[in-house]
Amino acid sequence: MPDKLWLGRFAAPTDKLVEDFTSSLDFDRRLYRQDIAGSQAHARMLAKQGILNPEEAAAIVQGLEEIRQEIEADEFIFDSSLEDIHMAIEARLIEKIGDTGRKLHTARSRNDQVALDVRLFLVAEVEGLIQDLTELRRAGARLARRHLNVIMPGYTHLQRAQPVLLAHHLLAYDEMWRRDQARLADSLPRLMVSPLGAAALAGTTFPIDPEFTAAQLGFPTVFRNSLDAVSDRDFILEFLAHAALIMVHLSRLSEELILWSTSEFAFVELPDAYATGSSIMPQKKNPDVPELIRGKCGRVTGHLMSLLMTVKGLPLAYNRDLQEDKEPLFDTVDTVRASVKLMAGLLGALTIRPARLTAAVHGGYLSATDMADYLVRKSVPFRTAHEQVGRTVRYAEFQGKELWELSLPEIQRFAPQAGPDLYDWLRPENVVARRTSPGGTAPTRVAEALRLVEQELILTEED
Repeated sequence: MPDKLWLGRFAAPTDKLVEDFTSSLDFDRRLYRQDIAGSQAHARMLAKQGILNPEEAAAIVQGLEEIRQEIEADEFIFDSSLEDIHMAIEARLIEKIGDTGRKLHTARSRNDQVALDVRLFLVAEVEGLIQDLTELRRAGARLARRHLNVIMPGYTHLQRAQPVLLAHHLLAYDEMWRRDQARLADSLPRLMVSPLGAAALAGTTFPIDPEFTAAQLGFPTVFRNSLDAVSDRDFILEFLAHAALIMVHLSRLSEELILWSTSEFAFVELPDAYATGSSIMPQKKNPDVPELIRGKCGRVTGHLMSLLMTVKGLPLAYNRDLQEDKEPLFDTVDTVRASVKLMAGLLGALTIRPARLTAAVHGGYLSATDMADYLVRKSVPFRTAHEQVGRTVRYAEFQGKELWELSLPEIQRFAPQAGPDLYDWLRPENVVARRTSPGGTAPTRVAEALRLVEQELILTEED
């Protein structure tokens, strides 16, 4: 077992239970690429500043590259007694190149080192997630294009309210995903701030060049305060908050897909590849993917709450509690990216049932608001019109009829200003077509909105 690299202060070995309890190597080993890249940049900076000679820096850079290859070839031995990925790599470097490897940690601490590694990791994941959301938006836009003129019931309180275009409904989710992308993109400048050079908390006595190190790693800015640099986890909390919102949006759509795939709705049929069967009921086709996405929303939101509670009581600067940032971060990254990709695949293969959607539009008095608008145009005050239509609906319910199935004399018992032209107002396609206000569900407005989305996503109508 290799010696710990901080043993000089201690006369007795660490208790095995303490080693197991404090080790993070099982999960932070996934940061090996970022740790090696940061160490190589640090070594080059030390050579540039004359703190190491060029031969020493070259040996360190080459040794680290060989360690990366060992890890990726599954030849690296991860020893949990070395606590974390940083110590494991440094110990192996010393083993490979001798005392020169001991010079790598000059002018830095694990505190600024781990902060850098996590930032490097998260930058790549955020950029990947933005692209994942683009593919999800493309899947939603393609589905909207295929069913551009299909009318469905719009709901409030899960009660049928007014007819809308299915494409309009789908584009509402595109707005959510577009905002998700914007939030992630907006976070990148705050994320791409190099903390390397802050050392443990107070900076260093060596003549370092943090800007040089940052530039090698693609970071445009460096830290302004060494205490904040090593203790800041706002960038993780911000990502977890954005991820929780993404999962909330996916969960809302999942809930609708679950409802719409039931026999009671039957608006859609889930693709076989995204559903499962029952171990006892042969007829079942269970919406497991949207159900799990809905369930994992709570898990991701819980990670945000857990890290908020971890950070809220920490004094400056670094505290070991911050080791607890990685497991919720890694699990959130894996969960949200998988969920986005799965939803994109599901939407791409989803079967819409237009006949069922149309049938649902022709029940539930979805044209009632338009009847009130019609009466307003006949100089009836809106509140009076609202009352007249409400009485008409109650009468129609008693008769077991829709509004357009009532005779004109029946309607005029409650709304005497109604004329024969009312029936044209009650047709669902006309109800939809009249919603030409900005952002409305009229086919002309929805077509404009869809074209705008397709332009943003570089999609053509044939895609």
